[in-house]
Amino acid sequence: MCGICGQFNFVNGEPVLSATLRTMTATIAHRGPDDEGFYISGPLGLGFRRLSIIDLAGGHQPMSDADQHVWVAFNGEIYNFKELRAELEAYGHVFKTRSDTEVIVHGYKRWGKAVLERLNGMFGVAIWDDRARRLILARDAMGIKLLYYRVSGGTVTFGSELRPVLAAMHDRPVVDPAAINLFLRYRYTPSPLTPYKGVRKLAAGTLAIFEGGTWCVERWYRTRPEAFSPPKTDAEAAEELLAIYKRAVRRQLVSDVPVGLLLSGGLDSGLLLGLIQLFGDHWPTYTVGYGKAAYRDDELTDAAETAGLLGAANAQVQLTREAFERELPRIVSVLEEPVAASSIVPMYFVCQRARQDVKVALVGQGPDELFGGYKRHLGVTYGHYWRRIPKWLRMGVEGGIQRLPRSEALKRGVHSLSESGRVARYQGVFSLMPGATVDGLFQEGWSVSGAGDSVRAIWGELEPEMEHLDELGGFQLLELRSSLPDELLMYADKLSMAHGLEVRVPYLDREIVEYVERLPASFKVRLGQRKWLHRRVAQGFLPATILRRKKRGFAVDAVDAWFHGAVDSRMGEYLLDPQSLMYRFLLNHAAVGRLLEAHRSKREDNHKMLFSLVLLEQWLRAADCAATGRVTGP
Repeated sequence: MCGICGQFNFVNGEPVLSATLRTMTATIAHRGPDDEGFYISGPLGLGFRRLSIIDLAGGHQPMSDADQHVWVAFNGEIYNFKELRAELEAYGHVFKTRSDTEVIVHGYKRWGKAVLERLNGMFGVAIWDDRARRLILARDAMGIKLLYYRVSGGTVTFGSELRPVLAAMHDRPVVDPAAINLFLRYRYTPSPLTPYKGVRKLAAGTLAIFEGGTWCVERWYRTRPEAFSPPKTDAEAAEELLAIYKRAVRRQLVSDVPVGLLLSGGLDSGLLLGLIQLFGDHWPTYTVGYGKAAYRDDELTDAAETAGLLGAANAQVQLTREAFERELPRIVSVLEEPVAASSIVPMYFVCQRARQDVKVALVGQGPDELFGGYKRHLGVTYGHYWRRIPKWLRMGVEGGIQRLPRSEALKRGVHSLSESGRVARYQGVFSLMPGATVDGLFQEGWSVSGAGDSVRAIWGELEPEMEHLDELGGFQLLELRSSLPDELLMYADKLSMAHGLEVRVPYLDREIVEYVERLPASFKVRLGQRKWLHRRVAQGFLPATILRRKKRGFAVDAVDAWFHGAVDSRMGEYLLDPQSLMYRFLLNHAAVGRLLEAHRSKREDNHKMLFSLVLLEQWLRAADCAATGRVTGP
């Protein structure tokens, strides 16, 4: 795990300045405290910061082949690098290190850009083909790693984070109101957009090619999952999934440095602990919570119980509400993009604690999206029953639901599930609020008409991959290609790397994802039980007490409860203060005030949107954009 950046003057061929490249690379020093490297060849420059995980002595980057025809700067891990190395050696390729990076170098020489299709891992990678004068930037299939870029005046600058891209700019970045609209509606900014005009991030499974004075973006990872034929029996699916879990975990435990586990009190990380125990013992685990004084069902106790049952040491971090509010600005700054997930604060602190002992930590993200672990998956699964009801009756029931107080999630759900178009239904399920309501928060002249609906064009590119999927499978494909990589995985990467900690996501191993995508909804949600098959596998590792625990992430219940009932706190002050940066441009103070008043009067439950607005204000202050005159209208 590392950080990469670079510049390519692909039109005029002007040489890259060493000072510029070093300035860019210095902004991501936290991602790689162990080593740095640079490569400049005329119009191309690559910068690198290393967190040494595999082949500690021989993995220096940027790395090239013996002839220096192919250069690679790579952030991430390739879990099947040993198998690929053996295959390449059989073709006559000679390796000089034990690192996974060199597999990309020789793999590109053998297969060209098709090498990406052979990689099982997480990566943001830059490949320079010196003979073809071609630069390829690519993001892994599941989007676990990020790659930002900006193209201007025939020059592309790029990096693992926004920082190096912004550092190369001569002017301050300009906030994009359309992207802010998307954030407020969906809690994150979908790729390829970022909060800044002209700055983009590669979507999961895509690449950008710069060659011959031109450039393009294309999707290198395309799948059209089809159901197994003949269909799997329950026993077959459980047996096969367990075997795949074991193979994936074994692959992702490969490391030359200590490995730990971020342990919540729930099913997913508990099963992950059980799986890694098959390949050794004494795996340290790390948990964050707020204590029973803050929340009666705090996960610190549950995580300690899970660790004890499985014989693992458990280090705990207990946070307070004061710490949450105090550290939120710093954490938002680390994220670089606004993300309205209350778990960002506990995630930051649990990674900080883990880094005191280990350089690598596994995390249990993924099963909720793969197997239908959220409440919204119930609505998506059973929504066809709702659509079978005569329209006149549905409209009557929906009208009654719309009059219910503090039932915004239910209101959005019944409205979205009535949509006839597949992507339109999915969009409604993802939305925090109707598009018209979000548009109404903006000042006159700043609202971009239909901005919230632009996500349909982004998601529409994925519709061919849904061709053979049922309703739940299609929705999950969008989660796996969009919301998961651009929200949860984005903040996991940045919050962990802020402390020099590599976080791995075994449940998103390509073999697991590509198997589960071929399973019908009945293996995921059955008789109202979510993550049915995943739970069945977990029965072989965890007692019933753990399997019955309700779902929660890292202390998110406590944080949601705080904000739900205490918007008059420091966070709430941002919403009330007319001098807040979001009111100097972009948003209408009175419109936000009405939203807040409806929440306080208990007519509506707007705590998710209010938290998003607080995060937006924190981001604006961290980004220091509003007061500079660099923010312009649409």
